[in-house]
Amino acid sequence: MEDTLVKIAIMLVPGLMAITFHEVAHGYIAYKFGDNTAKYMGRLTLNPIKHLSVIGTILIFLIGIGWAKPVPVNFNNLKNPKRDMIWVGVAGPVTNLILATLSALLIRVLVPATEYLNSETWVQMFINPFLLMLGFSVYINVLLALFNMIPLPPLDGGRVLVGLLPYRQAEALSRIEPFGIFIIIFLVFFLNIFQYLAPVINMIIQILTGPHSQLVYSVTDILMRKGY
Repeated sequence: MEDTLVKIAIMLVPGLMAITFHEVAHGYIAYKFGDNTAKYMGRLTLNPIKHLSVIGTILIFLIGIGWAKPVPVNFNNLKNPKRDMIWVGVAGPVTNLILATLSALLIRVLVPATEYLNSETWVQMFINPFLLMLGFSVYINVLLALFNMIPLPPLDGGRVLVGLLPYRQAEALSRIEPFGIFIIIFLVFFLNIFQYLAPVINMIIQILTGPHSQLVYSVTDILMRKGY
C-alpha cells in the first residue's frame, strides 16, 4: 500500500500538469483566434479539477496514458476556421513538448548537482523525489504529444489533418469524430499503439535528456510495473 501511494505521489503532479496545460493551450489559442467558448465556460484555468476526466486520470496511473475533458471549441467562431483549426490542434501537443523540454533541462542541471551533495542532507532528500517527478514528466508529456498527433479525429492530429486537407476529403475525415472514443479504445487496447510509438518516444527522450535518459527509463519502468 505504501509503495502504491509513493508511485501515485510521483505521477500525480506531472500527470495533472500535462493534461491540464494541454487542454488550456487548446482553449487559449482558440480564444486568440476568435472563439471564447472555453473562456465563457471557465476552462481557461490551470485548476486541474476543471479539466479532469475520471476515466482518463485513472488510466494515467494504470497504463501511463490518459486524457482530460476536452476544452470546448466552436470552430465556426474562429476567424478562419479551416486554417485556425490547425493552430488550435497543435497547441496541446506543442505545450506538452515544451513541458517535456523544461523537465529535461532541470534533470540535466540537477543530476550533476546531486553528485556534490551528501546523501543524508535534506536537500538531497528533496531532490531525489523531485527528479523522479521530472523523469515521469518527460515521459508523459512526450507520450501525450505523440499520441495526440495521430492523424485521426478526435485526436489533435486528426483535426490538424482536417485543416490541411481539401474540403471534400476534410469533410469525409471529420465524419468519424463521433466515433472517437471507440477509435481511442481500439488504438490503445487492441492495436497497442504504444509499441509503434515507443521508438520515437525513446528517440525524443534521448535528445532531450542526453546522458540522463536512463533516469527517465528507470522511473517509468518502476511506475508502470504491473502489480501495484
